[in-house]
Amino acid sequence: MSGLMLHVHGTVASPGLAEGPLYFLEDEMIAAPTRAHEDPGLALEAALARAIGEIAALIELTADADAKDLLEFQIAMLEDETLLAPARAALLSGADAKHAWETAIQQQLAQFIDADDPYFRARCADLEDMRERVLRGIDGAVQRRIPPGAIVVARDLVPSRFLETDWQGGGIALTGGSAKSHLAMLARSRGVPMLIGTPAWDSTGHSEALLDAETATLIVSPDPEVRLAFAARMKQARQDSLSSTELGLRPAKTRSQVPIKVQINIADARELQGLDPERCDGIGLVRTELLLRTRSALLDEEGQFAAYGAILRWAGGKPVTIRTLDAGSDKPIPGYTLEEGNPFLGTRGVRLSLANPEIFSTQLRALARAAALGPLRVMVPMVTVPEELEAVRALLEDVLAGLASRGVAHRRFELGMMVEVPAAALTIETFQAAFFSIGSNDLIQYLCAASRDLSGLAALQEPLQPAVLGVIGAVVDYANRAGLDVSLCGDMAAEPRCVPALIALGLRSLSVAPVALERVKAAIAEVP
Repeated sequence: MSGLMLHVHGTVASPGLAEGPLYFLEDEMIAAPTRAHEDPGLALEAALARAIGEIAALIELTADADAKDLLEFQIAMLEDETLLAPARAALLSGADAKHAWETAIQQQLAQFIDADDPYFRARCADLEDMRERVLRGIDGAVQRRIPPGAIVVARDLVPSRFLETDWQGGGIALTGGSAKSHLAMLARSRGVPMLIGTPAWDSTGHSEALLDAETATLIVSPDPEVRLAFAARMKQARQDSLSSTELGLRPAKTRSQVPIKVQINIADARELQGLDPERCDGIGLVRTELLLRTRSALLDEEGQFAAYGAILRWAGGKPVTIRTLDAGSDKPIPGYTLEEGNPFLGTRGVRLSLANPEIFSTQLRALARAAALGPLRVMVPMVTVPEELEAVRALLEDVLAGLASRGVAHRRFELGMMVEVPAAALTIETFQAAFFSIGSNDLIQYLCAASRDLSGLAALQEPLQPAVLGVIGAVVDYANRAGLDVSLCGDMAAEPRCVPALIALGLRSLSVAPVALERVKAAIAEVP
């Protein structure tokens, strides 16, 4: 190692420690043989087919529903004639395949960059990923694989590249990036340490680094003493991880033996493969909008019933809470959701469900039938006023009556609500809900008028600020006084630094991503 030790500071997007060789993504060279002799139209079609095949192969390798969603979006875009039309027009004008594809993708990128909808702005990384993948296909180039265990240094990293990589203890340090990005979510779900917002630095002579995503530091060309101390920390982290695994199989309790329920959030039964139900107290959130991605799926009662049944069977008698369709905003469904100027404040969640009673009744029927298989509760998203919850209840009564008249096995389930709209949180005593689940992500976003996907507004998204804790505390206080179950299922529940404050507010139930179970239980065990 010839370089002098450097300390490069950034922001933690995914916690953890990593040690390995540096891999500079922007410097990698990809062999690109000239293929100008090929017919441009055929070259583009072949590259598109190759790209779709590569992405489909990635989908088969992952059980993560969010990752599948990202990849399926790319395939849908690559098959979208609206996207491809400018490319075909350019080919007819005599352009080569690369120029035609660049023309098409740049037009789409410009629309996404200027979009009011944060969902589409966040998809720019996917379009850039698609652009490079198809260009490689046109050239017949083969992209080098990131070496296992490497510390990747880059401006940004596209999600599919992340999914193609065998991390084996490696990590990521980006000069750009966002803690709310799809990449950051994937890194956290797989335990890959990641920093964002690191300044540019001279890489000359540097080949190895330590990534400390606890203190937000990339230590380049560490000296022997620093390396030795870091190795000791990594060893301790592995021991703590083993202890946490053992802790994960025990009920969560504070130091003073106060029991805390810790449930999990999922979007698909495939996420439960290999997960021991004994590690959690049930499922606190099933996101059905990631399960129902097409209009035909929305009207497929049998398909929904089978999906819900698989989740209940895995739970083996532990409670399962399923959220009704929360489509809209950053979760569009073709042919169902609306195109609106400000979708986060538009027709989404229960508003959209009530506007489509046939589709909503299909879901309620499937849920009522599934409730006969195990302890199922159902909660309604984006409730703003009591009348919305009552409208859902009236529709449910009609559904139950219809099932009873046809002799179909079913059970009435408890009907609760998400608390994520400030108007509902501030008037919580007016809602006749069987239980409450606080959605901290949207609640903080709406309360602070700060979009959760903009890294520049991260300071305004601070979950431990007095306004946020005050509103959550008021909801918890009312629920406890009324004898109603209340939980929190947003990202805040999975942050160990937030756990003591939530417990101090009176919360006794948290719901987190499966990957966060051990660290949350460990944080609970440290609460006095």
